[in-house]
Amino acid sequence: MNLDLEMTLPAGRTSPRKVSFAGLEGEWCVPAGAVGVVLFAHGSGSSRHSPRNQAVARLLQEAGMGTLLFDLLTREEEGIDARTSELRFDIALLAERLVTATRWVARHPEGEHLGIGYFGSSTGGAAALAAAAELVSVVEAVVSRGGRPDLAGDLLPHVEAATLLIVGEQDEVVRQLNREAFERLICPKDLAVIAGATHLFEEPGALEEVARLATGWFRRHLRRH
Repeated sequence: MNLDLEMTLPAGRTSPRKVSFAGLEGEWCVPAGAVGVVLFAHGSGSSRHSPRNQAVARLLQEAGMGTLLFDLLTREEEGIDARTSELRFDIALLAERLVTATRWVARHPEGEHLGIGYFGSSTGGAAALAAAAELVSVVEAVVSRGGRPDLAGDLLPHVEAATLLIVGEQDEVVRQLNREAFERLICPKDLAVIAGATHLFEEPGALEEVARLATGWFRRHLRRH
């Protein structure tokens, strides 16, 4: 995949900048003095425009973290997935895209000295863990929100990045899948259950609690190099 990335806003701005590479589009933001950058991996038909991920990204930026929200599928692939729902479950493909973006961040002048973390949701949680298993010397922390870490399968024991799994108390099936995946992880880890929350964390205060936990996790584990 071509890693050349075209900025559509001038460098040095701390507001989100539109970026594009190899047919993928995203938003890149690095506040002054950032010690880490978090790449978002969505899933299940979502995109960089997900209001939940956008809300978490804004809170991370306010806490001094850089963020990269980008579409894991091209526009053509999104059209295919809208009809078949199959690409959102192609964990290998999603992880490959995330690895590509990570390598670009690690070489970018604004990102090369920052600790790198992943924030994954739904099937993006599995993609984040699969990518972290490949980039063990690069990725320092992973947070999964309502994710499907079980879909990372045999890669789970190979993850070395500190991993936080966040699930809703009322999301019973996904909560059990997260508990099973949690047992297979041998990295520094924690499992947080948000009281009263369902899969999309739409209940009052639920998403804010997710953002608070994620911010604390990344602050604890990401280090400027």
